Amino acid sequence: MAGKIQRYKHNLDVSYTLGATLTFEMLKERPDLINQVFISSETADEGGIHELLVSLKKHHIPVVLSDKAFHILSPKGNCYVIGEFKKEKPSLKEGNHIVLVNPSDAGNLGTILRTATGFGFSDIAIVSPAVDVYDPKVVRASMGALFHLRVEYFQTIEDYIRRFPDNARYAFMLRVPTPLPQVKRQTPYSLIFGNEATGLPENFADFCQSVIIRHTSRIDSLNLPMAAGIAMYEFTKADFNPAE
Repeated sequence: MAGKIQRYKHNLDVSYTLGATLTFEMLKERPDLINQVFISSETADEGGIHELLVSLKKHHIPVVLSDKAFHILSPKGNCYVIGEFKKEKPSLKEGNHIVLVNPSDAGNLGTILRTATGFGFSDIAIVSPAVDVYDPKVVRASMGALFHLRVEYFQTIEDYIRRFPDNARYAFMLRVPTPLPQVKRQTPYSLIFGNEATGLPENFADFCQSVIIRHTSRIDSLNLPMAAGIAMYEFTKADFNPAE
């Protein structure tokens, strides 16, 4: 129903883009997902907002003037546009994948989605339990990258492997590791990362090639988005085309 809104919950069929930039990115990439867009009465009549409104009209997407929506979804202010969009449950395609095992931080997940998009990945597997990829905090941290990706959840890593048994598996961990620059890349491949606090269980070395990103002893470990970004760069640098 147009104009109706409620605070985000995992079991809802919709989620929200908080901000004009995110909403515009969704509109450019996936206008078919958008149910409606809320505009605050405090929104400045600037060129960017005018362009957004013109595009929304072109796609026949309802625009609702509602300050209540912002009190519910973005009470801290500095947000004047909210897009409501339908959730999807896409299936991964064959090819190279990023696999995240039990990610728990919304900001980290969003950052990894953005990085994956930047390095040309299209498919992200997430092993539960994990943070909700449609949490508005994840959507915001991804800077709209979510709308360029297929993200699928799996109950266990075994479920994922059964679906993609031919992918070479590279697990970033500390047990019997191979330094990242020495890894011989095979395709298709899966880059596998563990939880921010606990990493991957040791048994992953039994069915994956264990890989380590070397760093000094001055820190215990790299944070998850940093490690994932370095790994993505190393695995794609040989065929990276900056014009794409």
